[in-house]
Amino acid sequence: MKNTIQAALFLIFLMTSLVSAEDTGKIAVAAEGNTPAAGVSGMAARSPYFLIFDRAGALLETLENPYKTAQRGAGASVVPFLAEKGVTLVVAGNFGPKMIRTMQSRGMESLEFQGSTEAAVTKILEGSK
Repeated sequence: MKNTIQAALFLIFLMTSLVSAEDTGKIAVAAEGNTPAAGVSGMAARSPYFLIFDRAGALLETLENPYKTAQRGAGASVVPFLAEKGVTLVVAGNFGPKMIRTMQSRGMESLEFQGSTEAAVTKILEGSK
């Protein structure tokens, strides 16, 4: 009986975790500046900044991109950097193929967007309703 209860509790916990996993991932917007009014950067890996938002649209953190001037492999380096912050969705004007492959291998998504960082986050939030 005790094992049955433990198994049932484990299954409930597992199902709850899977359902809420999408809501817990953070959004990183590649930005030209360090405020939400800044434009979305044209190239994700070479973006000057990444603005990190929660799934409710609150700005959590502004990060300077340490790989923006890397001679090679900026995309492959940026992805683990963002993943460590809990990012599951990256928004930029454009993504290189290596960055997309690296993101896919980590279960991260990409969204190409032109406009302000604020507008990008608004679009994502409206799409998730």
